[in-house]
Amino acid sequence: MTDLVLALDVGGTKIAGGLVDRAGAVRRAVRVATPTDDAEQTWRAVADVVEQVLDGELVAGVGIACAGPVDAALGTASPINVTAWQAFPLRDRVAELVPGVPVELAGDGPCMALGEHWQGAGRDSRFLLGLVVSTGVGGGLVLGGRPFGGRTGNAGHVGHVVVEPDGEPCTCGGRGCAETVAGGPRMVAWARRQGWQGPDEADAAHLAAAAMAGHELPRAAFERAGRAVGLAIAATAAVCDLDLAVVGGGVAQAGDLLFDPIRRTVADHCGLSYLDGLRVEPARLGGQAGLVGAAALVLRP
Repeated sequence: MTDLVLALDVGGTKIAGGLVDRAGAVRRAVRVATPTDDAEQTWRAVADVVEQVLDGELVAGVGIACAGPVDAALGTASPINVTAWQAFPLRDRVAELVPGVPVELAGDGPCMALGEHWQGAGRDSRFLLGLVVSTGVGGGLVLGGRPFGGRTGNAGHVGHVVVEPDGEPCTCGGRGCAETVAGGPRMVAWARRQGWQGPDEADAAHLAAAAMAGHELPRAAFERAGRAVGLAIAATAAVCDLDLAVVGGGVAQAGDLLFDPIRRTVADHCGLSYLDGLRVEPARLGGQAGLVGAAALVLRP
């Protein structure tokens, strides 16, 4: 019997796929941009990734990480950043491509947390929050050494913890969510409103480069983002009694620009004695965390 699992990671900007073995090693990987305008076009991109990754290989199962919200019981996905998909039957559509094996679906934040717990920065943690700070802000929980999805599989979605009650509207329908401050496009938009003259195609990486070059407004954007993420971590830690928050995603590639304000904010707002040991660490698996966590849905049920 094969020891390989097909892992998929479907997000607002990219679709990734890979073969993952029982040791958590990614053997083969493919990554493409996510077309978001049409539901079937998005699905076709997923199907193409499946075909390229499998290339005739037999697998023991399929694990899918997808931007949320998801409904783990129904196997559907309604990603906020992929508006063409509303209750899209992702699990069943993938199962049609890979028949005869188990297919599991979870949010990309929970899969990132699961991957880091299995093979990354959270190996020594039993009470872990994993965060992905990228186009949006996702998250997932491992509690007592086990993934915790809650009622629908969306527990840990900390990007929608309110950090500014009178803040900007969020794509979720709320206002002032952490994602409205710390999501990469929101950071760039805020800096532009304050007068930053970045390139037309500017993203969080451009913003980070400008901040590291000493420009005040980009640095302020990272201070705001770090504070928002820190507040979300502090709130979640107080509720869930965490010992570790692992932060990954494209925005987190800025390093101390983001982590310094996160850690300051966590220190300022985690005064309860049971939170004394709470640590904030960068993710170690990089862009493969979602794939490794998706594989763990099958390999470590």
